[in-house]
Amino acid sequence: MSAAAGTLTWTPAAEHTDLLAAPVAAAIATLPSARVAEIDPDLADTAAFCEAYGSPPECSANCVVVAGRRGGETKHAAVLVLATDRADINGVVRRHIDARKISFAPMDEAVEITGMEYGGITPVGLPEDWPVLVDEGVVAAGEVVVGSGIRGSKLLVDAAELAALPTAEVLALTQ
Repeated sequence: MSAAAGTLTWTPAAEHTDLLAAPVAAAIATLPSARVAEIDPDLADTAAFCEAYGSPPECSANCVVVAGRRGGETKHAAVLVLATDRADINGVVRRHIDARKISFAPMDEAVEITGMEYGGITPVGLPEDWPVLVDEGVVAAGEVVVGSGIRGSKLLVDAAELAALPTAEVLALTQ
């Protein structure tokens, strides 16, 4: 297993859908390599997770939900970048989704529309009309840790499979 695995014991995610949010469980077949590990929900935030479980931050990908607005219409998108990087939300992402204004979606809104827990949102199982913008650094990382839709577990996946999700686009997203 790669360095991303850290000290956790990983098992096939499709066999442990009880450790996934409902929308993630429904879509997990799109990621055949996905493995899941149970974690302490209080350690779900990236820095705490990496420290506690020995998974390097450069192998951890964060998924954020953004809301872009233009002419009264709001579009949502998911942005996936390595924990060591910062996405250019106001530049690259805003232009790519053709928004005049863009911001991080409010927590309650992101939780409601994804059906996932805050701090566990992942690109797997998102609404079908959402673009999933994957930074090229995530793909280059190989195997990465992402959320599982809940705070009590994480997914270990081949980043190429994330890039192959139906609405995924690989871009240079970092500043």
